[in-house]
Amino acid sequence: MPAFWRSLGLPGLFDVHVHFMPQRLLSAVWAYFDDAGPLIGTEWPIRYRLPEDERLATLRGLGVRAFTSLLYAHRPGMAESLNAWAADFAARVPECVPSATFHPEPGVAGYVRRALEGGARVFKVHLQVGGFDPRAPELDEVWGTLAEAGTPAVVHAGSGPVANGFTGPGPFGDVLARHPDLTAVIAHMGAPEYEGFLDLADRYPRVHLDTTMTFTGFAEMGAFPDALLPRLRDLGLAGRVLLGTDFPNIPYAYAHQLESLAALGLGDDWLRAVCHDSAAELFA
Repeated sequence: MPAFWRSLGLPGLFDVHVHFMPQRLLSAVWAYFDDAGPLIGTEWPIRYRLPEDERLATLRGLGVRAFTSLLYAHRPGMAESLNAWAADFAARVPECVPSATFHPEPGVAGYVRRALEGGARVFKVHLQVGGFDPRAPELDEVWGTLAEAGTPAVVHAGSGPVANGFTGPGPFGDVLARHPDLTAVIAHMGAPEYEGFLDLADRYPRVHLDTTMTFTGFAEMGAFPDALLPRLRDLGLAGRVLLGTDFPNIPYAYAHQLESLAALGLGDDWLRAVCHDSAAELFA
């Protein structure tokens, strides 16, 4: 890994899609993966099932110089306590971009503002796990607040690996139509509706896509069409494609994501932008 990023002249990697969360919640997430729950639907072994300090040491050893600690509330009443945990985690882990989450519920606009005032620099929402409509009335003020602040939201809006009524480019596209200045990072490049989310990125200049699990040998998210690679190259060179991995919840070595990106043959400038420079600029 260090040889990879050094060969590109980079100081390291910037991973916008990393999960750190309270151990009790993380253990529940791992148990769900172990059971191949209905939102997964297939065997999904956790490669980096390690204590928190060992996970941090692994990222540092790989040369990941900055990363998020994405959490997501799957029901009402969770988000504020998760945000408090994430703020404490970021305060003690200097490489971490302070992260937060929200759920459509009474008071959501208030606690999102408080998280921003407390230093949150990225939010995560998971429309598949949360099972909620991003167009929910309770969230309209939230999206507007994030758009005004310029704070990115990493949104799992694609239907991979299993769809629900609120995934796909349509529902979140409606949010963007109402809040066109929203800075959004579409997780997993919107898999498997890649073209629809590329269309949103073309339409809205603050929409980005992260590479999480895309192009790897783990096909459950859906293969990226070769015909879309020229658009992906242009979007990456424009600073709109960001490295994401889903560490630690991946069924292969971290390096495989990087190998898969390099194998696309989109050039060193593209790799430099995707693996570090574009995220560093976004979170500057």
